[in-house]
Amino acid sequence: MIKYYKVQSYRKGMDEMFSKKILATMGMILILVIVTACGNQAIPNSKDWPVEDFTFTNQDNEKVSLKDLKGKVWVANFIFTNCNDVCLPMTANMSKLQAKLKAEGIKDVELISFSIDPTVDSPEVLKQFGDKFKANYSNWDFLTGYEQATIEEFAENSFKTLVKKPETGDQVLHGTSFALINEEGTVVQTYAGLESFPIDEIIKHIKILQNY
Repeated sequence: MIKYYKVQSYRKGMDEMFSKKILATMGMILILVIVTACGNQAIPNSKDWPVEDFTFTNQDNEKVSLKDLKGKVWVANFIFTNCNDVCLPMTANMSKLQAKLKAEGIKDVELISFSIDPTVDSPEVLKQFGDKFKANYSNWDFLTGYEQATIEEFAENSFKTLVKKPETGDQVLHGTSFALINEEGTVVQTYAGLESFPIDEIIKHIKILQNY
């Protein structure tokens, strides 16, 4: 009877130990699945357009280069201050994005607005333009300080977008998309910049790049 009791106790102890090992193993598998799923998040239909090296001048007469943006996620668009139509809502949307980033506590994101009319858009003019949209210049730069041909080639080569100033008139032809650039300086996605501005989608993709 004593031997039988000892055998039963031994078996019970082994069963409990085995159950604990199974639970521990299942817990580890579950953690790995969750971690793997999070790590495998990707931006759908992403682009792979390296941004050419640049060093331009911002609204405060300070130099801003691609090197300064390395290691940060950034969002870019192309505007000019004398624009009669699309640049106003585009800049308003960039302002909304800046406010949304702040509200959600998302840091280390830079906003860049390239002027496509550098002859007119001096740093002082850009500063006045940005002030109208209550721009916070701590992470939003309006860039100028280059030739017209330079920005036209830069927009085409790096962002696959049109910029063209006709020989007559003061309006510049240009695309209205916003571009999302990763920490390595590569365009990974573009978005409509006007009425259907997908601010929540941009925020979501920024979080993916920052591994939120």
